[in-house]
Amino acid sequence: MGTVARIFREYRLLAAVLVELIVVLVLHFSGHTGAAQLVATVFVGFVILLTVIDMVKQLMRREFGLDILAVVAMTASLAVGEYLAASIIALMLTGGEGLEDYAAARAKRDLRSLLDRAPQRAHRLPAVDAPVDQAENIEIDQVEPGDVLLVRPAEVVPVDGEAIDAGSFDESSLTGESAAVAKAVGDTILSGSVNGTQAVRMRATRSAADSQYQKIITLVRQTEDQQAPIVRVADRYAMPFTAVSLLIAGLAWWFSGDPVRFAEVLVLATPCPLLIAAPVAFLGGMSRASNAGIIVKGGAVLEALGSASTAAFDKTGTLTYGRPTVAAVHAVGVSEDELLAAAAEQFSSHVLALGVIEAADGLELPEARNGREVATEGVEAEVDFVAGAAGLAGEAASAGAGSAVVPVGTLDFVRGMAPEAFEVEFETGQTAAYVSIGNKYAGALILNDQARDNAGQLVSELRRHGFEKVTMLTGDNPHTAQAIAAEVGIDDVHASLLLEDKVRLLHEIEPKPVIMVGDGVNDAPVLAAAGVGIAMGARGNTEASEAADVVITRDDISRVGKAVDIGRWTLAVAKSAIWIGILLSLVLMGFAFFGFIPAVVGALLQEVIDLAAIVYALRALKGPERFKV
Repeated sequence: MGTVARIFREYRLLAAVLVELIVVLVLHFSGHTGAAQLVATVFVGFVILLTVIDMVKQLMRREFGLDILAVVAMTASLAVGEYLAASIIALMLTGGEGLEDYAAARAKRDLRSLLDRAPQRAHRLPAVDAPVDQAENIEIDQVEPGDVLLVRPAEVVPVDGEAIDAGSFDESSLTGESAAVAKAVGDTILSGSVNGTQAVRMRATRSAADSQYQKIITLVRQTEDQQAPIVRVADRYAMPFTAVSLLIAGLAWWFSGDPVRFAEVLVLATPCPLLIAAPVAFLGGMSRASNAGIIVKGGAVLEALGSASTAAFDKTGTLTYGRPTVAAVHAVGVSEDELLAAAAEQFSSHVLALGVIEAADGLELPEARNGREVATEGVEAEVDFVAGAAGLAGEAASAGAGSAVVPVGTLDFVRGMAPEAFEVEFETGQTAAYVSIGNKYAGALILNDQARDNAGQLVSELRRHGFEKVTMLTGDNPHTAQAIAAEVGIDDVHASLLLEDKVRLLHEIEPKPVIMVGDGVNDAPVLAAAGVGIAMGARGNTEASEAADVVITRDDISRVGKAVDIGRWTLAVAKSAIWIGILLSLVLMGFAFFGFIPAVVGALLQEVIDLAAIVYALRALKGPERFKV
């Protein structure tokens, strides 16, 4: 009874058509065929009117509506007295929304599970030493950095923070690793991880909006809102199928001389595989991707992933780990410690930051402000040097009043302020970050950054699965770029690129669409310019995540191969579901052409075709693992 009540409440037109069909069947089988035909004609006519109004609205938006087949079938059936068939078609048409909602909910199950487990509240303690029973329940948006939070057993960590107590956490939803991770006092605790069996206190280091898991949740919600383009695969089949169906029905009428034959054929021209099956397949693919730590922003992106045969990669943080170590310091006019201290704060927003900051550990760092990032070139900020902070007050004074703009990045970038900057020597596979203090060249940091262990295997798998072109687009120097490219198996390398160079090359590269994979830190415009921009978003950069079409929430480049695999499988399933519906309809229309299928039976068989196509479309939820990375 509850299900029936919900149907009547949420799908009123469907409920009304269902009641109408029951009334018509009762009248028909009790011998009151005239009354049955009158009720069916009036009610189905009303459904036809509503559908025509919707079709006119679609045409005004320059969209072709497949409902024209159902409208013609219902009109023809009423015209020849097949009112039972007309009522069944009306039920199919109005039930399509409910059937689509059910199939879509099944397809989005994994996508929704991520949203459903997102914490809404946090338990805030007034002080570190406060008793547990003094914890105050607050909305997650009220959490501020510095707040002391209590995470109870088996609860999801609400925000990023630092452990006050030792504990064990399940980070599988973030990293894919199923083993529990032990956290000592002072360790970072990631939002979205699940606490173990002991209550743990933590200190929030970020607000909810800035925390890793909440950013993933935001992306998933955006994905749910970007579903409109997924019907375009079906649209390609809509007009030809409509034309062929009307042609077969018209020929059946012409050859038989019986207008009933027109209705008998047309009731089998079901549009549901095109209207529902393709969107359900894409929703299933998006859900499967989400479960694998891959946020895909819409079905059109999955389609592009499935049809792409060109891939471009950034180097640092993408093909490499982006966790370099400082191999050498070449200081000019300052000490090595002074150069590190000046550079460390400026590097803090770049993927190479960690190695520099670790090398500067123990040094007293100057204050920095007004930091900005110049995509593909470097970072800079205004640094306040005071006596005793880093021993650079004298150098900064030449730039004015104890402060100076400190750029850190490529040689050309630093030469913009310090023209005398010169290139330093370094080994193959290393890279250099140049530094100036104001307009005075201060030296360079030599950094080691290793290629990812599975990057070469990914490149090999992409080629094995039909990718015609795999290229590297990087702002790094040619020597380092060539060394990393050779290690991972890429022979087409474009190095020393500025932002505009990368965008230009993406427009020039063939064949399209082009997949561009970036580290998600300083290449947002490049990701936006690509056919499919994939951000390795584990570092949580908001701008790049918004610009990208796909965000990989785990720091694992093999997920690029999985994203392509899911895209190809989803596209294949969507097309197969459409063809299953079309071919079954055409075969049965052939039988109806010769009068072997009455209109009422044909209308019922149409529902069977719909279900077959939709059930097949749900195969997108699972698929073979064809990329071995």
